[in-house]
Amino acid sequence: MILTRRAVVAGGAGALGGLAITAPVWGAGAEALANSAQGKLRGTIEKGICAFRGIPYGGSVSAPDARFRAPPPPPSWTGVRDATVFGAPAMQAGGAMGSEPAPAEDCLFLNVWTPAADHKRRPVMFYSHGGGFTIGSGARQFQNGANLARDYDVVVVESNHRLGIFGYLYLGGLLGPEYPANPGLLDLVAALRWVNVNIAAFGGDPHNVMIFGESGGGGKTTCLYGMPSAAPFFNKASIESPIGPGNGTPEQATEFARQVVKAFGLTDPRKLLEIPADRLLAYQLGDDPSAPGTVNRGQRNNRDQLFWPIIDGTVLPELPFKTRAPAISARKPLIVGGCKDEAVFFNMGDPTAFKLDEAGLRERVGHLFSDRADAWITAFRKTRPNASPSQLLMAIETASPWRAHAVHIAEGKAAQAAAPVYSYILSYQSPNKVPNTDYPIGAPHASDIAIKFDNAVLPPGAPAFGPFSDQTPGRLQTAKNMSALWTSFARTGRPSAPGQPEWRPYTLDRRETMLIDAQCRLVSDPEGEERRFWESQPESRGGSRLTDTH
Repeated sequence: MILTRRAVVAGGAGALGGLAITAPVWGAGAEALANSAQGKLRGTIEKGICAFRGIPYGGSVSAPDARFRAPPPPPSWTGVRDATVFGAPAMQAGGAMGSEPAPAEDCLFLNVWTPAADHKRRPVMFYSHGGGFTIGSGARQFQNGANLARDYDVVVVESNHRLGIFGYLYLGGLLGPEYPANPGLLDLVAALRWVNVNIAAFGGDPHNVMIFGESGGGGKTTCLYGMPSAAPFFNKASIESPIGPGNGTPEQATEFARQVVKAFGLTDPRKLLEIPADRLLAYQLGDDPSAPGTVNRGQRNNRDQLFWPIIDGTVLPELPFKTRAPAISARKPLIVGGCKDEAVFFNMGDPTAFKLDEAGLRERVGHLFSDRADAWITAFRKTRPNASPSQLLMAIETASPWRAHAVHIAEGKAAQAAAPVYSYILSYQSPNKVPNTDYPIGAPHASDIAIKFDNAVLPPGAPAFGPFSDQTPGRLQTAKNMSALWTSFARTGRPSAPGQPEWRPYTLDRRETMLIDAQCRLVSDPEGEERRFWESQPESRGGSRLTDTH
């Protein structure tokens, strides 16, 4: 598997609010009005809900004065601000997608989907997008919050926030404490603070907030779960297909910052504040600053890895779940899990991975586990005697790091014994094939996004997202089940869905795990023999292959 970091893609008090409808509730382009603490907003009514896009939750974070610093408070305005279009996503590779504006250094915008801006106290679902800590936005099609808001009477919030070099280059060791570690995580805290102050005006309950996220968003949610500054602003969490935030120290990050200064030919680190944003991004992506436009191929992926959160002792006091569940969130219920076939996603660009012979399997597992490759293959062949070499590879690459990391989190939370933790595997098997192969795609990484957002049904004319777009009854029912489980958890802290078995909390003796499908099943220790093997392997403890960024 090509498991690079870049492959992980996919206020004030007293705010008042109201709703004005100038067209039928199902009409396109109908108008919705709400009052935030910073001023009035004009959104739209679509799909039966109110959508407010591009709301600033923080001030400017661009060069030179605000770059690499904590987010300032959001600006205020007079009159009515347009909130009908998405705000700029963070600077990143790939540029704009869909209806998004171009990426920009100033990217602190969020979006709200709500049944009505009517001061009802609905559960709030605060989603952090995936893409590692280097790409993505809160505006992607399959995480649109309209269906959850309409069908389950919840409020959905998604933010853009600084990524990569802009969110995670640490200059505190060179320029002083006004440049804190992990400003990208502090952006998320600022967005949560905005929710706490303003969401009542949008029909949400500021005292019933669930944070959740997939992949990179799972890593961000894991961080928030252990951050003192975030703790007052949420009540429960769901960590989905999580990656680790990294385990770098301020000393390591400072040394790397010195290398960045040197790479740009500077002697004064403060001059980094004046470098054009596109040149900083190009450096992150592998360009040689001494010859702009020239890619240093050997550094492309390594640089991405270095612009991730560090464990600074203050913003992020410790690596969450490394040795224990974060004490600061001990009483907050948690969901954690992932997809049955995570690794398929990361191999989709290489059709040969799905046509392996025995020698090809051994070669690829050897790249991952060196002299322990035979042990991994033997262990998984014992539990999957009829699996092909490609099926064994996908199972092994899913187990370590993805399943190992999720199970490690569940075990840490269960051992804490202060609030329930619910473990799951999205097990629905899509019959669609990996492009250019006959290999069924199953339940790959990121396939849960459209499912849990109840966006499995493609609207007329919508572009199909490759193999994730199957419209079989099984997938559509799985989406109804998963979205019901997630929204009921947001409402009560106990996930449930009509017609599905009771989801009992994970315990260390039974390891209860919900297999989410068209018909869900609650099972005990579904990967028992494989789990006991991977837990004995050093590379799988705590999902280390997803947390070692230095």
